[in-house]
Amino acid sequence: MRIDILTAVPEIFFSPLHASILQRAQTKGLVTIAVHNLHDWGRKGRIDDYPYGGGAGMVIRVDVVVAAIRTLSETYGPYDEIIYFTPDGQKLSQKLLNTLSLHNKLLLIAGHYKGIDDRIRAYVTQEISIGDYVLTGGELPALVLIDGIVRLIPGVLNDVESALDDSFQDNLLGAPVYTRPPVFEGRRVPEVLLSGDHQAIARWRWEERLRRTAERRPDLLTDHDAAAAPPPLKPSATSETPSNTTSLPSPPAKPSKAAHDTPSE
Repeated sequence: MRIDILTAVPEIFFSPLHASILQRAQTKGLVTIAVHNLHDWGRKGRIDDYPYGGGAGMVIRVDVVVAAIRTLSETYGPYDEIIYFTPDGQKLSQKLLNTLSLHNKLLLIAGHYKGIDDRIRAYVTQEISIGDYVLTGGELPALVLIDGIVRLIPGVLNDVESALDDSFQDNLLGAPVYTRPPVFEGRRVPEVLLSGDHQAIARWRWEERLRRTAERRPDLLTDHDAAAAPPPLKPSATSETPSNTTSLPSPPAKPSKAAHDTPSE
């Protein structure tokens, strides 16, 4: 996958794109992420002007952005989606991230200052908002979108199942997760997770997802068609973890042994 970003402040992207999962995905060659400075297309570097009709703030010129879009499209070929971040755009969701992750080439346009001349809407294919609040520019929404998409690309995460178990993948929140120590200040890891009974663990996780969603995001359950029963356990699942992981000690009251999940991002 290739993701290009148009921005007036490219410096914002440096640290997030060179750390953790996003860096590893690029190192593995699974995604190419390129940041382009809009000032390169401005006359003498100038990309904004005063708004017609008066008012505070500066507006990014549509001719500058369109020139950049055309240059990048000629250089890298047509984009599957050209995405503009705007408060009145479609609300970003896991379903939308899943769809976008299947594309090969995306161009993200991050506005700044007072925004981009509204005529830019004629040159984009998607308008996206990450929530009902105001940020300084579209750079952080672009990073949110990139992180959400890249982690879905096969081979990016260490555990292929990890992204599939995330909150919102099936309109449910994720189940609670635990690791060592098995007891901390009197608070124990649920016994079922130490039992080694994978059917029981799968059911517990499903029930916890339903319970947590009902308590914290009941609006999600209205769209959920399969809330009555957990998904079937994969026949090939003989262990939750690779064979080279160590066992998690059980609480003293009930000695037991279970595989310990390898931490991954």
